[in-house]
Amino acid sequence: MTDNAEKYVAAIDQGTTSSRCIIFDRNGAIVAVDQREHRQIFPKPGWVEHDATEIWSKVQAVVAGAIAKAGLRADQISALGITNQRETTVLWDRATGKPVHNAIVWQDTRTAGLCGRLGGSDGQDRFREQTGLPLASYFSGPKAAWLLDNVPGLRARAERGEIAFGTIDSWLIWNLTGGTDGGRHVTDVTNAGRTMLMNLETLQWDASILSAMDVPEVMLPEIKSSAEVYGTAVGQLGGVPVASALGDQQAAVFGQACYEVGTAKNTYGTGSFLLLNTGNRPVPSKSGLLTTMGYKIGSEAPVYCLEGSIAITGALVQWFRDQLGIIRTADEIESLAASVDDNGGAYIVPAFSGLFAPYWRSDARGVVTGLTRYVTKGHLARAVLEATSWQTREVVDAMFQDSGVQITTLKVDGGMTKNNLLMQHQADVLGVPVIRPRVSETTCLGAAYAAGLAVGVWNDLDELKAHWQKDAEWTPAMDASVRDREYHNWRKAVEKSFGWLEDGEG
Repeated sequence: MTDNAEKYVAAIDQGTTSSRCIIFDRNGAIVAVDQREHRQIFPKPGWVEHDATEIWSKVQAVVAGAIAKAGLRADQISALGITNQRETTVLWDRATGKPVHNAIVWQDTRTAGLCGRLGGSDGQDRFREQTGLPLASYFSGPKAAWLLDNVPGLRARAERGEIAFGTIDSWLIWNLTGGTDGGRHVTDVTNAGRTMLMNLETLQWDASILSAMDVPEVMLPEIKSSAEVYGTAVGQLGGVPVASALGDQQAAVFGQACYEVGTAKNTYGTGSFLLLNTGNRPVPSKSGLLTTMGYKIGSEAPVYCLEGSIAITGALVQWFRDQLGIIRTADEIESLAASVDDNGGAYIVPAFSGLFAPYWRSDARGVVTGLTRYVTKGHLARAVLEATSWQTREVVDAMFQDSGVQITTLKVDGGMTKNNLLMQHQADVLGVPVIRPRVSETTCLGAAYAAGLAVGVWNDLDELKAHWQKDAEWTPAMDASVRDREYHNWRKAVEKSFGWLEDGEG
């Protein structure tokens, strides 16, 4: 590679509903994209699974598709980065490479009872000091424990070293680098930090938590930084260094160039995830947020974030489309919502699988409140969109309480950011400008940036920051008295969702 312009970096984004491969050039511009959906498996209410073998085959297909569309050969790709849906848990047989059970997805609530038992007299905060996380069905460690307890014979096999545990990044890296023939069993700090098994200070597995959850360390991957060469790909990407792994939200932080303390981004996907860079020290949360890894570049000091995770945002639009049939396509919701001036007094709290930040209520379920004969489908469409803005506002308020850092702008990405009505409402309820970048695929871009840094395609963060460009900006236009009244009503609606499930059921 004699000329800088010939350097390309590929990124795999293995998400909740689909897998993508995007190839970027040295300027951070998209050269080619390929994407395929995979099945969502719902064995019982509150249970969500994926077939990890299907995911791996879809990933191989999108990699081949992107390379073909770009007209490139594997040897023209300088590095491969990976970003992934976090917390989704796979256990597989090291000898056969086959998963022992469907992957348990981050949204799955089957471990709620187990988490309650693990908390004991300490409650949700039993492991928060070491991990930055509350005990909740969201995280991977309890999912792994559930599998060990519920798949016959699995615990004995795991203790003999026959079983590998991984979040999706580990599953993909292992397969990409050879699988049963020498595949590397690794993860990065951002994904390891979401298992509830890693100590935030040492960045290693925490023996006391492994013991408490009864998870054998022998099945866990080695924890690495987010940007280093983990191994070399075989197969269609033969010879390409696999050089980054970042959980999807951390990858978006990286792709949005949130490298300074106080910079924040929100990604609107199936759920929404707002992360605030708090620097080289973890900031403990008293307000229902997660203290989480931001990223770690090679041997440099780790960067930490506060994170507000909202379970259901884009998924509420899908529900409105698929289960209720009120719209035919997700894009239709904007014009339907724009057909009315306000929500008509209706509020929708989408606690389909409990509430995440800042409440962490597994007992909550979705509610629609404020209904009168006046309310039309247009008002409901607006209430669907507003649910996303208000949930984001609650997280921003909690971040300020914890860190004292006031966000001045919010960088946004993800599919819902093309909805101008939603973005304007988001700026209105936050009272700060909302900014969308020119490259909206910030999750893939972050994985590509980290992989490129690891192999020298880019030199440093300043060079990456220079690539970031603004595409659109929304400024607040709502009267403060209207904002305060609506927020008050939203909070009332949220309280109506509490306590629907009793005694750890479902």
